[in-house]
Amino acid sequence: MTTVNHELRANVEKALDEIRPFLKNDGGDISLVEINEDENVVKVQLEGACVGCSVNQMTLKSGVEMTIKKYAPQIERVINVS
Repeated sequence: MTTVNHELRANVEKALDEIRPFLKNDGGDISLVEINEDENVVKVQLEGACVGCSVNQMTLKSGVEMTIKKYAPQIERVINVS
């Protein structure tokens, strides 16, 4: 795992904090697993009700990825790891 720029990590965490209440409303949550600056990829783990949810890929793309890119525009992809 590469050492991540503290500002980038803070921005990604800020984005997750913004989206977390919406996930919690549906009985789920999200946690940051890894930020790969070399590939501009953020790995997250959907938790709770989000794990088995049929719309979690849509949530990941439209909600999580969009919010992370708002705070950290250099991020190209967000991947859910289980």
